[in-house]
Amino acid sequence: MEHSQEHSGHSHSRLHSHKRPAHPARNKHDRQELVRYLIDEWVKPIAIALALALVIRAYIVQAYKIPTGSMRSTLLENDKILVDKVSYRFHDPQRGDVIVFKYPQDPKKDFVKRLIAFPGEEVEIRDGAIFINGTMLEAPDTIRRNYYYNREDWPYGQMGQRFIVPEHMYFVLGDNSAQSSDSRNWGFVPQKNVSGRAFLIWWPMKRVGTIH
Repeated sequence: MEHSQEHSGHSHSRLHSHKRPAHPARNKHDRQELVRYLIDEWVKPIAIALALALVIRAYIVQAYKIPTGSMRSTLLENDKILVDKVSYRFHDPQRGDVIVFKYPQDPKKDFVKRLIAFPGEEVEIRDGAIFINGTMLEAPDTIRRNYYYNREDWPYGQMGQRFIVPEHMYFVLGDNSAQSSDSRNWGFVPQKNVSGRAFLIWWPMKRVGTIH
C-alpha cells in the first residue's frame, strides 16, 4: 500500500526567476543620458558662474582685505572692502578718493591709499596740512581732517619741501600718516596702475558702511 505525504504550506520545488540581461545598447543610452543630465544641471551652471565671477572681478567689482593700519581710522586691519572698477572708465579719479592700485615697485601687490594730488600740481606738507600750489587744502574734508607728517628720511614730504607731481602720476598718502609708507617714501603712482575706488566695507558686520 502506497502512502503519500502532503506537507501543508511547504513546497518541494523552488521557482527561480531568470532576469533578462540588459541590452548593451540600452546601458550605453542610459549612461549618455546621465552624462548629459550632469552637464546640463551642474557643469554648465558652474562654468557660467565662474565665468561671470571672473568678468565681475576683472571689470566691475573686486573684494580686498586690508592687511595693515596705514589707512586708520578710515580702514582698519582685516576690514574687507569692495572696489569699484568701472567708474574710472567714465571719469577721472577725484581728490580725496580712496583708491586701490598696483604698487609701483612691485605690481603684483595691491595698495590702498588716499589720492592727494594730480599731475602738474605743486605739493607741500606743512604743519600737518596739505598745500597745493601754495594754498592749503580746505576740502575735501576727508583730507583736511587728517594730520600729515613730514619725513626727513624720505624723498618727498620733508619739512619746507615743495615738489611737482609728474605727468601721468598721482601723489597718494595714508590717512594714518605716522604709520603709512606712501608716496612720501616710494614716490608717485602711475595713473595706469589704478585699479579702482574703494567704496564699501562689507565685513565685519559692525563695520559695514560706505568709504569716504
